[in-house]
Amino acid sequence: MDQVILILLAGMAAGFVNTVGGGGSLISLPVLIFMGLPSAVANGTNRVALMVQSLVAISYFRHKGIFYPKLSIMLGVPAILGSILGAHFAISLSDALFNKILAVVMLVVMAVILWRPEKKFLKKTHAEESGEKSNIEDHQEENFSPLHMAMAALAFFGVGFYGGFIQAGVGFIMIVALTLLTGMSLVKVNSLKVFITAIFILSSLLVFIFSDKVNWALGTTLAVGNAVGAYLGSALSVARGDKFIRIFLVAAILAMSGKLLGIHKLIF
Repeated sequence: MDQVILILLAGMAAGFVNTVGGGGSLISLPVLIFMGLPSAVANGTNRVALMVQSLVAISYFRHKGIFYPKLSIMLGVPAILGSILGAHFAISLSDALFNKILAVVMLVVMAVILWRPEKKFLKKTHAEESGEKSNIEDHQEENFSPLHMAMAALAFFGVGFYGGFIQAGVGFIMIVALTLLTGMSLVKVNSLKVFITAIFILSSLLVFIFSDKVNWALGTTLAVGNAVGAYLGSALSVARGDKFIRIFLVAAILAMSGKLLGIHKLIF
């Protein structure tokens, strides 16, 4: 029963963080590992909740009329290939090595969260809200040159590999990549992001499923908590809440990465 409560709370925290800023897997994935799951199983189990969250987000954007399936699939195909390789790579690593890599990734993503590169792209959103049109229209995929498409495919193969391998913080990478590649506003970029994320999460999740690396009971529980947290994050996403959640996330990352690296043993 204690496990269920802990997973629900971790899922709620991850869902809230993902809604307010991003990087929720930096909470849920280490918690699953600390509960005793092998790293590969924790990685696969975490993706069950992420898949549910992605489907909910896609439904929301479709309801709002912000939906670009053709471009999403064009960029999603290389991401699928990358995610399959990344998932196989994650499964092949020892728990000790994966945990150390995860700890380093967590610290890097923490730096990104503090830097907040998404702020550099907010002007695009404000310009569109003011009635200005983006230089690149909604049907951007029809204007991709062969070289542009090749660069985009290579970039999203890398995004997919990272997503299949660890996933944590991939949203920040995708926001930057999509903004640079398409020139779209943040609203449109986010709609593309959640669709592409769902595509490559599904492909990587299948690799973990076929390798018997998913704990369905914990994954379902985590998904429920994730959904509740996402709802609360949507309802309470105010400026003060955003600042608080960043402080909370940084503190959690430092504590969890320190434990994964074994630093706590040196201190205590």
